[in-house]
Amino acid sequence: MKNALRFLAIASVVAATAAAVASAPARADAPRVIPVAARRFEFEPKEIHVKKGESVVLEVTSQDVTHGFFSRKLGFDEDLAPGKTVRVPIRADEAGPYLVLCDHYCGSGHGGMKMTIVVE
Repeated sequence: MKNALRFLAIASVVAATAAAVASAPARADAPRVIPVAARRFEFEPKEIHVKKGESVVLEVTSQDVTHGFFSRKLGFDEDLAPGKTVRVPIRADEAGPYLVLCDHYCGSGHGGMKMTIVVE
């Protein structure tokens, strides 16, 4: 009987803790998530604004063919397969504009496929 009561007490504590965690608001330091669509021959949105030092995750999805998602200054180089979403964490500690390019040839308009991340 003691073991059954002990089990019920532990199960109640675990259930209460799980309920509290599930209903807790998102952490203040959780990164902001920004969806980005890649399609011939553009990224949407074309420009993203973030704060200096802000943690951001770009969720990038190719909607048609394989694209690249590259920024030397922000330190990422991702392959984007059609229909797949790639999570790209960024955090810039220096203000200014950062260029993002498609670095996989995707057709005749490939050279103009770029976006800007503006760090303020």
